[in-house]
Amino acid sequence: MLASVCRSPCVLQSLISRSTWKYGTLNLVQRQRPKICTHTKRYRRFLRKASTVATIQEGVVEDGKETNIFKVLRDRGLLDACTSEALVNETSLLPVRVYCGFDPTADSLHIGNLLGIIVLSWFQKYGHTPIALIGGATGRVGDPSGKSSERPMLDDATIDSNSQAIERTIRSILSNNVRQGESLIVVNNLEWYSSMSFLDFLRDVGKFSRMGTMLAKDSVKSRLASEGGISFTEFSYQLLQGYDFVHLFRHHGVSVQVGGSDQWGNITAGTDLIRRLEPAATVSGMTFPLLLKSDGTKFGKSEQGAIWLSAGRLSPYKFYQYFLGVDDADVIRLLRMLTFLPLSEISELEREMNTTEYVVNTAQIRLAEEITRYVHGVQGLSEAQAATNILKPGLETELDATALRTMVGLVPSAELPLEEVVGQSLVQLVVKVGLQPSKGATKRLIQGGGLRMNNNKITDDETTVTANDLVDGSLLLLACGKKNKLLLTVTDS
Repeated sequence: MLASVCRSPCVLQSLISRSTWKYGTLNLVQRQRPKICTHTKRYRRFLRKASTVATIQEGVVEDGKETNIFKVLRDRGLLDACTSEALVNETSLLPVRVYCGFDPTADSLHIGNLLGIIVLSWFQKYGHTPIALIGGATGRVGDPSGKSSERPMLDDATIDSNSQAIERTIRSILSNNVRQGESLIVVNNLEWYSSMSFLDFLRDVGKFSRMGTMLAKDSVKSRLASEGGISFTEFSYQLLQGYDFVHLFRHHGVSVQVGGSDQWGNITAGTDLIRRLEPAATVSGMTFPLLLKSDGTKFGKSEQGAIWLSAGRLSPYKFYQYFLGVDDADVIRLLRMLTFLPLSEISELEREMNTTEYVVNTAQIRLAEEITRYVHGVQGLSEAQAATNILKPGLETELDATALRTMVGLVPSAELPLEEVVGQSLVQLVVKVGLQPSKGATKRLIQGGGLRMNNNKITDDETTVTANDLVDGSLLLLACGKKNKLLLTVTDS
């Protein structure tokens, strides 16, 4: 029963009557017809218009079977909790507008943010309209959810720059993968907060927010119990995110908010606020699980740091390589959550993994291909695959200079003048370009057979680089282990 995923008993409000969703059974309670406000009338017009231009068409449904996006998300492990069963009913009948928020705390989103974009894509695929909200205002406050201490404050110029970069990434991904429904809408909450005074906010939002409810949020309770406590700035974040939902409901007809499981408190702050301000409204929220490995640790970290979605922060090649290295225990679950492959195909891959005929890393290759294409497009995937083939671990063939030059910038690269390379100790060079932290670590790597120069294994830690080692007189490929590679361009003095 779908009620099993609902976090708590909650109220189902329709535009005509109310009923309660309680303990897994639907108890109808007819009440007096509420007064319909202007904002709710506008929302109805959004639905009527949407139903004429974006119906769920035959052919977009996964495997030609399920037509309910809510159930699809559940089957793929993308549903953690929901506020009401109204979400199930509404999304299976009429197109809705659904939003997910992204705060500009960095100049790129990372793998942890990707689930939000993927969920928006699923709604988009099934004929609904995705709205991405950039937190130009909330990013200036800082979300305490999942944080043990307050975030460092960023200056306005940095937040504005980050907002623009994040919007480009979201537009690139969702616009490239649109299949059905209206085009992506991107909004920035700085647009409405910049014209709202503090007194207006207290009167129009604070008046309808109960302190007991706010203090009961997990994100607040955990911080209040900590040594550092929580500032009023962070404490007020849930009101800001709650009012975002109100604004989007009133001005864009948004009726569904999605977010990570750590956003449950902020999402319910929004649904509760709308029900106080717009008694006749029907709105819902759902959360998706955080991306974790099978051992419970956070997914999306590498030795070099976060797995960024922006090609400027992490090349498509490195992005692709990260997913090639996913553990067997995680790969099937990630195929369900991070790709749009039919579940039947994923189940077949899972079956093959348990047979003797299975070719190692087949599932990882499929995962890397699908997710790299989704984030970086066909060209990004092509670049990543080309670089992977050229830089294949253990390859002991002569390198092609033309092919190597196409890899500059696509794989980790560096540039040094000739006199700092030729005649120099290879051990010192490896440390200089940052592939190893010290000469001792480099020598130990050589002893273990893990250092290669131009695909040739280095066995002598006294090796010096000669002019003959340079491919086409200007290129040097260094590899420490299977994954840590660098393409060095040598320039004339």
